[in-house]
Amino acid sequence: MGTGRDRAAFRVVGMGGSAGGLEAFGQFFSHLPPDTGLAFVLVPHLEPTHKGMMPELLGRHTKMKVVEAEDGMEVQPNHVYVIPPNADLAILHGKLQVLEPAAPRGLRMPIDFFFRQLAADQRENAIGIILSGMGSDGTLGLKAIKENFGMAMVQDPASAKYDGMPRSAINTGLADYIAPAEELSAKLVQYTNHVPRPAEDGGLPEGESSAALQKVFVLLRIHTGNDFSCYKHNTINRRIERRMSVHQFDSLPRYVRFLQENPQEVELLYKELLIGVTNFFRDPGLFDLLKNKAIPQLLQNRPKDGPVRVWNPGCSTGEETYSLAILLKECLEGMRLQESPSIQIFATDIDHDAIEKARRGTFSGSIAADVSPERLARFFVREGDGHRVKKEIRDLVVFAPQNILVDPPFTKLDIFCCRNLLIYVNAETQRKLLPLMHYSLNPGGLLILGTAETVGGFGHLFSPLDNKWKVFQREEGGERNLLEMPAYVLRRERALAPVTEKAREPVMDIFYSAQRVLLDSYGPPSVVVTADGDIVYVNGRTGKYLEPSSGKVNVNVFAMAREGLREELGTAIHNAAKQKAAVTQSGVKIKSNGGWTTINLTVRPLAEQAELRGMFLVVFEEVLAGQSDADAARKPAPSDTGVPPTELEEELRRTRERLQANIEEMQATQEELRSANEELQSNNEELQSTNEEMTSSKEELQSLNEEMQTVNAELQSKIEELS
Repeated sequence: MGTGRDRAAFRVVGMGGSAGGLEAFGQFFSHLPPDTGLAFVLVPHLEPTHKGMMPELLGRHTKMKVVEAEDGMEVQPNHVYVIPPNADLAILHGKLQVLEPAAPRGLRMPIDFFFRQLAADQRENAIGIILSGMGSDGTLGLKAIKENFGMAMVQDPASAKYDGMPRSAINTGLADYIAPAEELSAKLVQYTNHVPRPAEDGGLPEGESSAALQKVFVLLRIHTGNDFSCYKHNTINRRIERRMSVHQFDSLPRYVRFLQENPQEVELLYKELLIGVTNFFRDPGLFDLLKNKAIPQLLQNRPKDGPVRVWNPGCSTGEETYSLAILLKECLEGMRLQESPSIQIFATDIDHDAIEKARRGTFSGSIAADVSPERLARFFVREGDGHRVKKEIRDLVVFAPQNILVDPPFTKLDIFCCRNLLIYVNAETQRKLLPLMHYSLNPGGLLILGTAETVGGFGHLFSPLDNKWKVFQREEGGERNLLEMPAYVLRRERALAPVTEKAREPVMDIFYSAQRVLLDSYGPPSVVVTADGDIVYVNGRTGKYLEPSSGKVNVNVFAMAREGLREELGTAIHNAAKQKAAVTQSGVKIKSNGGWTTINLTVRPLAEQAELRGMFLVVFEEVLAGQSDADAARKPAPSDTGVPPTELEEELRRTRERLQANIEEMQATQEELRSANEELQSNNEELQSTNEEMTSSKEELQSLNEEMQTVNAELQSKIEELS
């Protein structure tokens, strides 16, 4: 069952439990048929020095063969395997691997460890079940199974002898089924009997209409406001298949009908599509690279003034964001700079619930598997059975809901950490996001992608710093495609730029450079404009061609263009940007002073000076009456009666107004979020030093208690049998 079709032959079910788990295991297997075709691997919390009796005890509840797992044992269907005492269990290519525990007693998370290995090895064939137990072991592993398209089941806390583990798993919102242990077995059989097998290309089964998939996108957009049509359809299809199998639908149109009639299912599908599986310091090798090489190099080469700015889109519940904050804090403390810069991290996601959880900064005790004891003691405080991020780290981060695909970006960034987002969107969307990432970064800034992601055809914008961990550095010489950049980008940067003496100096350089080019090349009236038409320099008398618009002052060339010029000007700038060469429109007729003037309009991209790169020179060359006859014959003159604005002009004006309003609204929202963040943080200033001192001993006592309860349950069962 190692790979390919063999792996699809049967599914592997991982089951975790601790205190009260033996009873729950017995209830589960007592109601399970012996010929399901599934393999079961049980990972209870066992006392490390006591010989386990669980295989013998469970054998009375099922006709399947129950054995203790051995190193290299191949998993077979209709078999039950139990982890041996004082061991960690993994699975590789369908074979069990028994390992010596790496963590000391009291800090072990054997269920998380096995579930993660199960998710990586079996992927969509993995099923995770959490039963009675204390603590939070299994929660992170269940997330990993869901990320890889597996299925998650949890015992109803009301029926569990100890509800700690079930409640922790349910709080993730990822459980597909929640029921008493004896009912989970029937739901498992129903699920495995109705799971639709994917087509060969990874899409939905043949015969499903693509129109039905578009209806799913429409329902999601109506309910959530987010458009999932730009995501890769293979990924979307597999998530939809998961929800269809839970409800045992074998037809996508039937499931669409179910979505229309049940808005709560739309919300559940939305959560399924947004499964944000992350953990602290994911891929330790990447964080070692950042700490030892990339970030120190960045801090040494960046300007001394201003904060270190980081953006982490798709932050989910905040584990990766807080990992970056801790890493930056450690780097600054280790470098011991004379003037240590402040840290400003923006973390965004379209999942509002995930953002709310990230803002709270509280995590289950299972994060001890990913965070070293030193970092736990230094950057976290113990809170109940979990951990809370300390105020010094929480204050570095601003969490906000935001959609990177449509909302204005953060700019002037030193680090852009966007891991495992590009793999979910289609190629067209990737081509739009990568230039946006380049625009958002400062020169020399770091772009961090997922290990399965790449910059593709934008190697001229980013140079690789480490190919293995996909860390790139922004290249200053690369030119972005202006046609693929959002229209609001340059306007937003100018709107947010502070007006200082330093800010005025580059503007004066632009004026002098523009004047030099104009004097050397052209005599006619002309203007220098940006890609979106804002005028930065005027040469000569341009009143015949441009006039101020009524109302608020607007120096945009499209708003100031006289009648007859606006359409031709837009076309010329568009073609010049596309061709990267001068474009001339001959015989353009402009209404001026009650009559019509004929001109030749020339638009030329400017690249002679670095300050002018990305701008355009627009030249108005008036044509004499005798010279314009031929052109006039080819182009009919507009009527003397006023020509109303076209629909395109109206749409352009409305789009400008909407974008500007969105920018202002986002600025106001950011200010409100900062204020709210400060108010919330002021309520969490109490230090919990006593809890920190008690943490290690409490964890060890809790683990010992769970192990002894398991032994007690085994002995009690044996006594009953002897009686």
